[in-house]
Amino acid sequence: MTRLTTIGFDADDTLWHNEQFFRLTQERFTDLLAPHTDTESLHERLLAAERRNLGHYGYGIKGFTLSMIETAIEVTGGKIPAAVIAEIMEAGREMLSHPIELLPDVDQAIETLAPDFRLVLITKGDLLDQERKLAQSGLGERFDAVEIVSEKTAETYDRLFRRHGDGAERAVMIGNSLRSDVIPALEAGSWGIHVPHDLTWELEHAEPPRDHPRFRLVERLGALPELLRRL
Repeated sequence: MTRLTTIGFDADDTLWHNEQFFRLTQERFTDLLAPHTDTESLHERLLAAERRNLGHYGYGIKGFTLSMIETAIEVTGGKIPAAVIAEIMEAGREMLSHPIELLPDVDQAIETLAPDFRLVLITKGDLLDQERKLAQSGLGERFDAVEIVSEKTAETYDRLFRRHGDGAERAVMIGNSLRSDVIPALEAGSWGIHVPHDLTWELEHAEPPRDHPRFRLVERLGALPELLRRL
């Protein structure tokens, strides 16, 4: 077996909580639009707007906020009060200042793995917001490299694991999203380790590649060092 030398970590909902703030804001959005449409229809139209806007705004809170505004205009036939739009914008600003809370076992796992591997943080989303969260997490100096990308593809992982390691074959990518963290890393030739989170955005859902020889699953990051020793 080829010895692993490099570990890639996702950030949002792998190292710290993130999706819960989107869910809370969406509940607030639902309450604001309740006089105009039902909850299920609003959710479907917001998700469609998010999917449609990914190519324009990318991932993150700013794109989510713009999609909420767009959806509000659509469901009200352009009659949404300016005061409601102002509340949606304020909700987005609050999301951009939410505190960072690390998930269980993060500190211990990183401390255990750092002496034996190159650790690379690979995250996607808004540059300023991702930099803010990393700074507040206190984890920034624990990584050998940090990469904030617009999308996670097999080509992305191939390029980054060659830049910061010994290539994809000797790397493993760890994250909560099968669609973004695991499957494209496997396609690049890396190992892919899924660490499920209770909350996952619908657009990140995918079927687990259970038959892939380099796919693994752990319930908590605390189990990661022992798993890596067995690979």
